[in-house]
Amino acid sequence: GEHSRGGDERCVYLCGNSLGLMPKATRGAVLQELEDWSKFGVEGHFRAKHPWYPYHEFVRDAAARVVGALPHEVVVMNSLTTNLHLMMATFYRPTPERFKIVIEDSAFPSDSYAVQSQAAFHGLDPATAVVRLKPRPGEATLRTDDVEATLRELGGSVALVMLGGVNYLTGQVMEMGRLTEAAHRVGAVVGWDLAHAAGNVELSLHEWQADFACWCSYKYLNSGPGAVAGCFVHERHSKNTKRFGEQGALKRFAGWWGNDPKTRFEMGPGFVPVASADAWSLSNPPVLAVAPIRVSLEIFDRAGISNLRGKSVRLTGYLREAIAAIPSVERSVEVITPSDPMSCGCQLSLAVRDRPKELHASLTAEGVIADFREPNVIRVAPVPLYNSFHDCWRFAEVLKRHLARR
Repeated sequence: GEHSRGGDERCVYLCGNSLGLMPKATRGAVLQELEDWSKFGVEGHFRAKHPWYPYHEFVRDAAARVVGALPHEVVVMNSLTTNLHLMMATFYRPTPERFKIVIEDSAFPSDSYAVQSQAAFHGLDPATAVVRLKPRPGEATLRTDDVEATLRELGGSVALVMLGGVNYLTGQVMEMGRLTEAAHRVGAVVGWDLAHAAGNVELSLHEWQADFACWCSYKYLNSGPGAVAGCFVHERHSKNTKRFGEQGALKRFAGWWGNDPKTRFEMGPGFVPVASADAWSLSNPPVLAVAPIRVSLEIFDRAGISNLRGKSVRLTGYLREAIAAIPSVERSVEVITPSDPMSCGCQLSLAVRDRPKELHASLTAEGVIADFREPNVIRVAPVPLYNSFHDCWRFAEVLKRHLARR
């Protein structure tokens, strides 16, 4: 948990919800690919230590374990919002009656832009096509009952429900299984943005019957800035190998890495989808960018997501208690993340009533790295892979000192 910051100064890094730290083995893994490229050139596709041609297959099984999917339902490719758009090209098929997209009001901006642009792309007015779920007045997070009630009210007008599995701003963990079921009951397609959920909480995408899900790999999955993202397509869709023009074929944007490997190098113009989530992948994998994911997912396999989650519940619980124990803290700071461990991952979001940026600057000056989100939220994430109880204690001590000075 303690990392040097531009020198010998020891710092506490509580920002893994934004960018995870670099595993020690990552440098060697990337250098290995550079070495093989310099040594083998094009032959590296088959002769590299980790051959490049099947490279995305090296991360498939471990990625599936992280999100609770079957291996053929998962593909690692592109960036998060690119994947959301590719998924919506297939799964957002508006009709005059059924055209609405439901997201949370505090969705990450990229998701808002993505759904608005999809609605506009189909000739719809984003103002009426996109429904934004707001918490009750005076509350910071959504209630599952309220979301279910809204879905019942909207009924057959809902085409797609696409929510964050863990809300980036509040840290709330949504009841993904229950909400997937509720959306399916009104005939909607369900997609999850798991940017803040993958590697943070236990997921069961296959069992929950989600239609699709997308996640990035640079937060809890520690694969580097802008790391290649992941995508899940439930097997009831991903096994559909009907070709364009055939009855029941899926609408999708295609590229050659989605073509069945058995016929890929016949180089014909006809697209033959492979019977897996790979059918949505467009291009061969960016090897230098996937190498860090291979390293990181090996660590997750060794640690086990349920072990990490067990430690996380204790670590985040301890941080919450340490904050609550600060004298008269409630006058200045409110933890808006739900207190039920089932509705909370690593991240605690602190709504600061007065001069929030000043508090954030104080933390940074004392070597405690957290992050700030407008208008007044400081996000703190003790990540079980590399943070300690001591890190949580140090955060609370700095907060206590700062509040005592006010």
